[in-house]
Amino acid sequence: MHWLNEPPSWREEDGILQVKTGDRTDFWRETHYGFIRDDGHLRFRTVEGDFTAEVMFAGDYQELYDQAGLMLRFDERNWIKAGIEFVAGRQMLSVVVTREFSDWSTAPAPTGVEWVRLRISRQASAVRVEWTAADRDSTYALMRLAYLPEAHSLNVGPMCCSPQRAGFEARFREFRVAPAVPTDLHS
Repeated sequence: MHWLNEPPSWREEDGILQVKTGDRTDFWRETHYGFIRDDGHLRFRTVEGDFTAEVMFAGDYQELYDQAGLMLRFDERNWIKAGIEFVAGRQMLSVVVTREFSDWSTAPAPTGVEWVRLRISRQASAVRVEWTAADRDSTYALMRLAYLPEAHSLNVGPMCCSPQRAGFEARFREFRVAPAVPTDLHS
């Protein structure tokens, strides 16, 4: 595993990756805000072909836009990040799809859930983003089905950012990459 924008503080211990973000870090391109940010933290491995990546994560969300989850990245202009983002005083399920310009979708995250499990599956140019509450006996729910240009290889792994501050603390465990799960969206 490698870092894109290594954070100022991180460690791996007992199977948990703990990260403290740098000051005002983010991944975003143009839309609404008019700026480009490509300094968020991504711990990745390079993957070829179709795959499914999963991770469990938790964070100490306190400030606007504190975020943690998974990222799938072709380059600085084509990527997807998904997870939990702190917006309007609460945790929101969040997906940003960037193809030259970023778009953003959110939905309220359930309350009382510490760890979230996220799954991103790539099949050719289709990317399926799903989540489940890690501490409950539940099935995955679809967050987004998105297009990402086909690429020979992509970087994928745990991601976190804190656009308004430094020191957001995120924790990740059980990151893995496996063959792509079946394509049926409703099973």
